[in-house]
Amino acid sequence: MLEHGGGLRAAAVRYRIPLSDWLDLSTGINPQGWPIPPIPARVWQRLPEPDDGLEAAAVAYYGAESLLPVAGSQAAIQALPRLREPGQVGVLNPSYAEHAHAWRRAGHRVELLPAEGLDAALERLDVLALVHPNNPTGVRFPPELLLDWRARLAARGGWLVVDEAFMDATPNGSLTNHGGLPGLIVLRSLGKFFGLAGARVGFVLAEPAVLERLGEALGPWTVTGPSRWVAAQALSDRGWQAETRTRLDRAGSRLADLLNRQRLPVAGGTGLFQWVPLPEAEFWHDALARRGILVRRFTDPPALRFGLPDGEPAWRRLELALAGVRAERLR
Repeated sequence: MLEHGGGLRAAAVRYRIPLSDWLDLSTGINPQGWPIPPIPARVWQRLPEPDDGLEAAAVAYYGAESLLPVAGSQAAIQALPRLREPGQVGVLNPSYAEHAHAWRRAGHRVELLPAEGLDAALERLDVLALVHPNNPTGVRFPPELLLDWRARLAARGGWLVVDEAFMDATPNGSLTNHGGLPGLIVLRSLGKFFGLAGARVGFVLAEPAVLERLGEALGPWTVTGPSRWVAAQALSDRGWQAETRTRLDRAGSRLADLLNRQRLPVAGGTGLFQWVPLPEAEFWHDALARRGILVRRFTDPPALRFGLPDGEPAWRRLELALAGVRAERLR
């Protein structure tokens, strides 16, 4: 299995710091997620049902014609490659590593491509998979460019797979309202913006034939009843969504400013994380961990991804830790 952010328990053991003493900035999950109300007992006592309101809430939220609930977008990432014969797949790099891993494991030939090389590579690809905005670099593409790539791929039976796990904070860049177009598959998740990673709820937006095949491959009851209930309420809470977009916009800018002041040059990001390419990424990761702060480290290229602190004490703690590591580095 690939390594991901959020390995807090392992870090606590390695650095011998109690779990409760950590500041976890490694995941990119909204630290002030949607407030979950009490879940009715009946939701726990029945099998999940498709007419419980989740699909209707999701269709309204995404502006989609048809979609399929899945156990987080990870379930779709693993299943989609098995719906095609092995072919040539381009994957944006660096990016969420599970995409390339899943296509390789299903027998496809995977080519890792930089953002500036995607357009030129398109003619030799059967599938292009990318995260938008990209995780971890924050790279974005104009929607009209993505739709052009979709048309070029679809003309020969290909797919454009767009993982929009971090799109909720900036919905104007989304392709969800185009989800029924041939050759376009859009993945969404409630883990990041809504802060509901533990619920394992995601959606696939695609043409009905693809959704039918994917649904058959995944089988029944892919999302639990309580998770469906929570997701339907969260997707319908437009007031919280609007307030959260404003808050995350400010928090993302604040985080970028803080990192830049500490001479950690931010090269991209979203409202939920900031990306810092850094030759000394291993040193910074270790030094912060020794201070009980966990960030996400990448090796190719060397870089760190910082998620959002939760509350003013956490912001102050991060600022002091960064200054301390900077001083340690200069000694």
